[in-house]
Amino acid sequence: MSIQPLTQSSIPKDLEIAQAARLLPIRDIAMQAGLREDELEPYGHYKAKVRLGVRDRLAHRPNGKYIVVTAITPTPLGEGKTVTTVGLSQALHYTGRKVFTCLRQPSMGPTFGIKGGAAGGGYAQVVPMEDFNLHLTGDVHAVGAAHNLLAAALDAHLFHGNALNIDPYAILINRVVDINDRALRNIIIGLGGKQDGVPRQTGYDITVASEVMAILALATGLDDLRARLGRMMVALDKAGNPITAEHLKVAGAMTVLMKDALMPNLMQTLEHSPVFVHAGPFANIAHGNSSIVADQIALKLADYVVTESGFGADLGMEKFMDIKCRASGLKPDCVVLVATARALKMHGGAGKVVAGKPLPPELMNENLPALERGCANLTRQVQNARKFGVPVVVAINHFTTDTPAEIELIRHKAIEAGAQGAYLSDVWAQGGAGGVELAEAVVAACQRPAQFRFLYTCNEPIKEKIEIIAREMYGAAGVEYAPEAEQRIKQFTQLGLNGLPICMAKTHLSLSHDPKLLGAPTGFTLPVRDIRASVGAGFLYPLCGDMRTMPGLSAHPAYENVDLIDGKVVGLF
Repeated sequence: MSIQPLTQSSIPKDLEIAQAARLLPIRDIAMQAGLREDELEPYGHYKAKVRLGVRDRLAHRPNGKYIVVTAITPTPLGEGKTVTTVGLSQALHYTGRKVFTCLRQPSMGPTFGIKGGAAGGGYAQVVPMEDFNLHLTGDVHAVGAAHNLLAAALDAHLFHGNALNIDPYAILINRVVDINDRALRNIIIGLGGKQDGVPRQTGYDITVASEVMAILALATGLDDLRARLGRMMVALDKAGNPITAEHLKVAGAMTVLMKDALMPNLMQTLEHSPVFVHAGPFANIAHGNSSIVADQIALKLADYVVTESGFGADLGMEKFMDIKCRASGLKPDCVVLVATARALKMHGGAGKVVAGKPLPPELMNENLPALERGCANLTRQVQNARKFGVPVVVAINHFTTDTPAEIELIRHKAIEAGAQGAYLSDVWAQGGAGGVELAEAVVAACQRPAQFRFLYTCNEPIKEKIEIIAREMYGAAGVEYAPEAEQRIKQFTQLGLNGLPICMAKTHLSLSHDPKLLGAPTGFTLPVRDIRASVGAGFLYPLCGDMRTMPGLSAHPAYENVDLIDGKVVGLF
């Protein structure tokens, strides 16, 4: 696909670009990628599921190079991580390399809330963009159905006599729905009479915060999926023993609901390179990465696989390394860390970014002192990535307001921090052609020797693992545990769960727990108010600060702009 360079102001909206694109039939994308027709389950003309049996057919092939895209600590607007992921893949494709992209499927909560679409942007997108951002092939609905079946089974058990002696004050799961709805955060169910269930206080989470979604992303096959769903700990009995989905005899039915969802979804970029869109766990509550099975298949089909981890390097990337790679056995060859001048100026104290409002002038104009101060965040995040023994390349996501002096300062600071280099990425405006220099740098970095290592070993005590992450990734001076957290640590240790990895739940807007602490704060104490167990997914997640598992809608949510006019979707970012 030939793309003419354009100025930022003259580029159409993302949805207009996506709808004007010439898409190839998904069978053509599959055949070019090395898939067979009998390995596909098409969903219309432009998307399909891929059967897991392809891994057995290609087991003899060596894996391609494994590239994870992460970022500095973002502004509330994000800094173009998905744009860079898609654009880098297009650039590798543009330069003749065989490449596969692996992305998460977005939640419709943020899509209709404040964030808008998540398929990339400009001329670096996954298409069809509407399908990507909405139902796709129904995986999120399958997750919701399986999760809510488990919740219904639990309440039915209480209603029918509670033979397992479940403590109604120690129920650990809510129901889920894939819409931002703050009115459902805290509710009472079972009202109305004896035949309407056992009254109790509960709530709803957004579907992508469900442990079932985290399990989908980490399961390596149907047997593993079944075992993980069975291990889901949903409550405690009155003696403090765990009650699981297996105890409720519902894990088998949940697996039946999830069996098709385990197959990754095949799509394409604007430049016809293949993309797997699969699973969508939150990156602040869960591990924030797409599925293991998608990566495993892609690595057998392509010479380069580009995947993305949620939020900054302190969150999604750390969890990619310590949780996803631990579960999959895969090792990355390169980290690409996305930075923008505007975000680094914000970290340097020059202006406040508020979603839905125009950027303040101080972020749009050259401000080298603020940029230099803010580069402390870039330095820390480069160092965070290097702690895993993998080469780091910085991608400077280009905006037309960036000045040559700002770009040069970011380059200098990135190299000083230990990156292999920092390269301007103009994929938003130019597609693959705008990322050629970045692509060549990534190819070169993948040839460098890597000595991959985890940040901690799982046999360390729970507190030690938490404190290593807090110290090494966030810069904390110490960790303070609330009484509830202390009780959970003791309880989980007694239950034999202390060997699980840690999935920290904290704000994505700061390296610390406090979104107001910008740059690279040090000397703070990280508060851990509670710790919860996702036994099926296989991690413990400490809650640092007030974490919401059910977002709310703003006064003017994104859905106000979405409509169907003459049979065509409009307003989707």
